[in-house]
Amino acid sequence: AFHAVKPSDMLPELQGRLPIRVELNGLTEEDLYKILTEPVANLLRQQTELLSTEGVTLQFEDDAIREIARMAALLNRTVENIGARRLHTVIERIMESISFEAAEMEDGSETVVDKALVKERLSEVMVSSDLSRYIL
Repeated sequence: AFHAVKPSDMLPELQGRLPIRVELNGLTEEDLYKILTEPVANLLRQQTELLSTEGVTLQFEDDAIREIARMAALLNRTVENIGARRLHTVIERIMESISFEAAEMEDGSETVVDKALVKERLSEVMVSSDLSRYIL
């Protein structure tokens, strides 16, 4: 009975019961970079606006954004592929001390996140990720 019918011809109640399998590719470094830069309310803008409530101006350099995307893609390949959610954990690690110190900074002060800062904050994550493979 179903050989002459397309799923779109069926009742919506039946459409939802048909098994559909789709194979997806993991997000690449370029995909993660686009996620960080293209949406209007991206994670970087959220962090910038969050610190602006404390009177601190936050800027991310382009090479720092690319490094964040590279590290997130690398962690997704080596530890566990959690997709774009990895960006949140990476940015949280970078912003942890900056957010904590923002209340103590003077109004109008400026903080710049560059590639060196990203590497410094994520260096221990990369070391601990190597050890996580050997823990049962």
